[in-house]
Amino acid sequence: MEQQTLKITGVLSDPTRFSIYQYVSRQHRDVTVQEIADTFKIHANVARLHLTKLEDVNMLVSDTKKTGKGGRPSRFYHLSEEVVSLQFPYRDYQRLSEIAIETLASLGKAGEEALVETGRRFGLESAKSYLGSLDQNIQQMDPKEKVTFIEKIALNQGLNPEIHYDDDKNEIVFRIYNCTFKEIAKNTFAVCKMHHAMINGIFELFFGEIKLKEESRMFQKNEMACTYTTIVLPKNE
Repeated sequence: MEQQTLKITGVLSDPTRFSIYQYVSRQHRDVTVQEIADTFKIHANVARLHLTKLEDVNMLVSDTKKTGKGGRPSRFYHLSEEVVSLQFPYRDYQRLSEIAIETLASLGKAGEEALVETGRRFGLESAKSYLGSLDQNIQQMDPKEKVTFIEKIALNQGLNPEIHYDDDKNEIVFRIYNCTFKEIAKNTFAVCKMHHAMINGIFELFFGEIKLKEESRMFQKNEMACTYTTIVLPKNE
């Protein structure tokens, strides 16, 4: 654990490499060496080196695919499914939370309701904490500004979000490409309800009681994201 932490911090200590990792994490698709070279205005060999180092610590994974243009297959990179956690000193809160969530989920309806309320409160308090650190006043924000802050909060939580605000329809489409609880969500459906409630809590702070309509879930077949749509904002907003 300690050696892996040292390797990861060493890899991310390079500003360009860290920026490349952030870029890849926000694309929601595969990227190529040439795309990274063009985006960061660096030589392809330098881009390949950065991507390889990120792959060496399991932050990215790659495979080769034919492009349909002839010639040799190209190598494509995307985010690894492995969770990266850096802690000094080491604290296993993740395992503790997994056990707590699984225990609550096993208690039936009462446990599920407790998980949903826990998720809602976590989302609400996380959003409050983030805004408090920036000294922002929600009352002075228009809907577009609120959506921008929701995206920042979701990014801060590692949700890898994509959000669109339709001013004419007064509604939002919100997608997340990473699940905070993905290690246990695949086996425990109640966790998805908790995660849904967490996102609902974030929106609640900005827009009051808005219900998110779930359109897709990333653990369903061929789905890459959890998608929430038809989030109609209050008329007085």
